[in-house]
Amino acid sequence: MLLIKEGRVIDPESGRDGPGSIVVADGKVADFLPGGEAPGMFDGTVIDAAGKWVLPGLIDMHVHLRDPGFEWKEDIRTGTAAAASGGFASVVCMANTNPVNDHPEVTRYIREKAASQGTANVFPVAAVTRGLEGKEMTDFAELQEAGAVAFSDDGRPVRSALILRRALEYAKAFDLLLMEHAEDHELSEGGAANEGWTAHRLGIPPIPSAAEEVAIARDILLARLTGGRIHIQHVSTKMGVDLLRMGKRAGVRVTGETAPHYFTLTDAAIEGYNTHAKMNPPLRGEEDRMAILEGIVDGTIDVIASDHAPHDEYTKRCEFIAASNGIIGLETALPLSMALLAGGKVTPARLVELMSAAPARILGLKEKGSLRKGADADITIVDPETEWEFGESDVRSKSRNTPFFGWKMRGRAVAVLCRGRITHSLLKGVAPVA
Repeated sequence: MLLIKEGRVIDPESGRDGPGSIVVADGKVADFLPGGEAPGMFDGTVIDAAGKWVLPGLIDMHVHLRDPGFEWKEDIRTGTAAAASGGFASVVCMANTNPVNDHPEVTRYIREKAASQGTANVFPVAAVTRGLEGKEMTDFAELQEAGAVAFSDDGRPVRSALILRRALEYAKAFDLLLMEHAEDHELSEGGAANEGWTAHRLGIPPIPSAAEEVAIARDILLARLTGGRIHIQHVSTKMGVDLLRMGKRAGVRVTGETAPHYFTLTDAAIEGYNTHAKMNPPLRGEEDRMAILEGIVDGTIDVIASDHAPHDEYTKRCEFIAASNGIIGLETALPLSMALLAGGKVTPARLVELMSAAPARILGLKEKGSLRKGADADITIVDPETEWEFGESDVRSKSRNTPFFGWKMRGRAVAVLCRGRITHSLLKGVAPVA
């Protein structure tokens, strides 16, 4: 048994936000003790959470673990270690591996390796189409039975509107979620940075915002036509937020996510041809950044996800146009998101909703995202006041592609429990379980 004693318990599902203690037994939340109430004699591990936040384990619903096939960039062991270090008890991994996760054997491989080597729960996302080629749909029912929690050709959109329509209709029969990388390749082809003054001045081929927005509009309209569920990944533009808002108001079964870099940085970060700020969709302008923040505040954006995309130095230390897209994000997502709390427009409870409760609800992970009695004991303990500087020594990933080295951060996960097992700890006297 384990007792997390006298922290600020923030659990949006139950409406709790106040002092209390959590009792953990057999990998489950066994009890909640309000206020200063605590058992007189306790036979087990005690974690003193005074001055800390006690949250349902954070869930990152957009992660690239690169395993199988690209293990020199990341693998399940290092990716989940990075996740736990960043405060995540669960990660949802994309299908663009090698081989692609378009077959039950690949799904089972990911689950089995995560069970033996992982320090976080790993939920695989399977491909919508075979080989991510956009031509032939995968067998959703078979992949779901193997353990897939959603479907996405992430890294690529489903280019054919007809195939996406059929996929939404097929998924609806099983109440499955499609997660869509919204990009019109005919508009974005050859581009490497946001269409704007910075790209123009640096001579970098541009990608217009419309490349994302046209695809979001199509995806929402197809979800409306079919009644299927669609989740728009890494929204980065003002109009993208507006389209998501309009879709929700029209009753479409659509949800959306953004990533911390889209509300923290703008395309000014690519100055000096900084490939560590190159991603897809690209960093946008200040107006877009402010619209993302507004969408977080008003509830239009449902989830903050890292889009953790590890790359080796070779594919980043090259000319900007040729460099790979993406940054690592598992270890910076939480502190960058906690910066939203300044000014009070985003509350701690809203932050937990964005990074735990909402991902669990959208993905149908019924035992996650909550601290209710009987839920899985996935718990993140955060010190909201600690100040620290993010450096290479903080990285557990195999890759180092980030623009955030040297940034001063405030707020940090100091302990993580995954089904009752301590997988990360910075607390004195509390060691992770091997």
